[in-house]
Parts: sequence; structure tokens; C-alpha cells
Amino acid sequence: MKTRPFNPLKPLFFLFIMLLTVPSMARHLLIPMDEVQQNHLKAYGLAYWILERDVEVEWLLNYRGGSFMVKHVPTIERECNYRGISFEIIADASATGILNEISDPQVNMDAVKLEKAPKIAVYSPKTAQPWDDAVTLVLTYAEIPYDVIYDDEIIQGQLHLYDWLHLHHEDFTGQYGKFYSNYRNAKWYRDQVAEFEATAQRLGFSKVSELKLGVALKIRDYTAGGGFMFSMCSGTDSYDIALAAENVDICESMFDGDPASPNAQNQLDFERSFAFTNYLISRDPYEYEFSNVDATPVHARTPENLDVFTLFDFSAKWDPVPTMLCQNHEKVIKGFMGQTTAYNKKYVKPDVLIMGESKALNSAKYIHGEFGKGQWTFYGGHDPEDYQHFVGDPPTDLDLVPNSPGYRLILNNVLFPAAKKKKQKT
Repeated sequence: MKTRPFNPLKPLFFLFIMLLTVPSMARHLLIPMDEVQQNHLKAYGLAYWILERDVEVEWLLNYRGGSFMVKHVPTIERECNYRGISFEIIADASATGILNEISDPQVNMDAVKLEKAPKIAVYSPKTAQPWDDAVTLVLTYAEIPYDVIYDDEIIQGQLHLYDWLHLHHEDFTGQYGKFYSNYRNAKWYRDQVAEFEATAQRLGFSKVSELKLGVALKIRDYTAGGGFMFSMCSGTDSYDIALAAENVDICESMFDGDPASPNAQNQLDFERSFAFTNYLISRDPYEYEFSNVDATPVHARTPENLDVFTLFDFSAKWDPVPTMLCQNHEKVIKGFMGQTTAYNKKYVKPDVLIMGESKALNSAKYIHGEFGKGQWTFYGGHDPEDYQHFVGDPPTDLDLVPNSPGYRLILNNVLFPAAKKKKQKT
């Protein structure tokens, strides 16, 4: 039996071939968003970080909780490790197989390309407040940059600089959050009144209620022009009420120095607003409530363990927008209270899309709609991980809840504008 002579270069040749082959077989990085992900919230920040570097990200709708996939780059892998984010390195063939699986018309999945990191603004007072805001908390935790803007910037026409706007839990009706009954003598309340009045005068408005209406109308025009607006808690219904009350005074004298119109309720124009219709505004200045849109009373009578809401399932291929906004590793999510906890469904406009609801309580928690060329999302409640948050309570430590499904809904909205160039199916 003949044998070939030993060639000392042959092992080196095979080693060279292996070094060439391994990278070519592992050229995608999958960031799973199902139960195996150890930090869902920071994963959104990583996706944003990648987009900032002009690298496209595939958002795999309904695939393992809405996973992200990107071409494998060592710096991205290192960033995953640094941020404590679970990831998998997969071969090109595996990535192609995932995309083929997703494209099957028989499965409710789709792939959306995220193209550009959206420029983000948070409408919030520049001064310190005695409460915190869930959106700014999670943006900071996920390491997603944002600018804080307020009345000056909006009235001066700076909204066009941003792709996405969050409304801090503001009172757009000019009634100072309806805190008058309990906090009118508190220093922070008096300071806020003085600051708002000075701002109104500086910007050419005779009353704070007129200033807040002017801001609301600028935000409406921003949305109509193609902007993306997201709001939570009282920043949702108070905004909508301000639009409906554009031509009527609904503020009593302790708020703006003169009495409200005696016929204010009948003068509301619900056609001007985004989300709600045929509700009754609260005329009592001592009531911590704007209208009967808010479903807080029924939620307050419900045991905390039974206060949950369920996300709807949408067709990923035909309804990509609500599908993106509902990506999660859980479909039943624990509820949480706020000045505006949820929305009484009978006052939600029929063309508004309900994405999350408490069916037993007949309330909508998470809703979405279009206005002009833009889109908006309202999310009831104050803090997804603090069931009943009070003025003065410390902020939530998100290191303790890195997989919060309630906070994930906020971050879905943050990334949503990155996919705005995707051609929508009709």
C-alpha cells in the first residue's frame, strides 16, 4: 500500500481555509427579543446606536418577540457585551433561512428595515419637577439621546427639527394639572404658576391657557405635517381636550383670572381633536380629573393583581405599523395607574385603533391613529413598573426591571419613525 509523503504545509493550508470559512459562515448578529433576552430595554438602545452609525437594522416583526438582526461587525458584538445584551452570531445561511421563514405568506411575520436614527424631542419643563417621567427614564436607561424642549422652542417653530416628539405628562388645558385642591399652597405649585405666567407674557399670550393652546396647535400642525407624536398619562386626554376647546374658555378664575364659559360643554368641537369624542369635561376646579374619558375610577376599584391589559394581534404583512408598536415577549401586561390611567372605550373615536385593552373593565390602554401625514400614540398611566405613583415618589430603578413589557411599548414607538420610509401595503 502506497502512502503519500507528509507535507508540513498541508495543516497550515487547512487552517487558512478554516479562518476564511468561519467568518463567512457567521456574518449576522441576531438580537433575540423573546424570553432569552437578558435586557430588552437596552437592546432598543443598541438598535438606535447601530442606526446612528448608518448601518441598517432588520426588525423581525413577530419573530421571537420582535428580534433585531444586523450584519455581524465586531464593534457591535463588543457593544452587546458591554451593555449586557443577549445576542447570537449566525451564518448567512441561517439569516437567509429566517428571512425566508418570515416571508412565508402563511405566517404572521414580516421584516422591516430600520434606516435612520430618529431625532427625538421630549416636551417637558426645564426646571426640576416633583415627579418623574417614564419616557425620559427609559430613554436615559437605554442610552437613546433626546433633547428637552418646552413652550419657547415650540412657539418659536423648532418642532420641524425632530422626527419624534414625546409629551411629558402635561396639562394642555391651562389648569395646572388640576392639582389646585391638594397642592395650591405647595412651593413647587406656586413656582410653576409663576413660571408659566411669565412664559405666557414673554411669548405674547395673555393667559397660560392661551399659551398651552398655542403649543397644542403647533403640535397638531407638526403631526399633520408628518411628525410622530407619543404621549402618556394626562398628556393624552388634556391635549385632546385642549384641541376640542380651541374656541371656548374651560378654565375657572383660579386658573386664568376669569370664569369659564357657562356653556363650555356644548361649545366643544370634537372634530378638532385626535382621539376622543362626546365626553363630559370636569367643570369642578377641585376635582383631580379632566373629563370622564379617564377610566381611573373603574381601575381604582379593581384589585391590582386583576388590573391587566392585553395587546391585540395584527397582521405583520398588512398592518405593519400597529404590529411594530405591539412587539413584545408578553401579550398580557400588568396595568398601572396615573392621573389618566386608561380610556373609557365608549369615548374613543371609531377610527382610532385600539392596540391594548382591558376587556373586563371596558377600557383602552394603548391607542394609535393618523392625523394628516403623521401619526400619534396615546398610552394611559404614569409608570409601567410603579402601579400607583404619587407626587414625590422616587423614580423607578430600571436596572431592577430590564425586561419590562410595559416599558417595551414606549421604546417600540421610539424606533417606529426609523421605518417610516418603508412602503406600506394598502
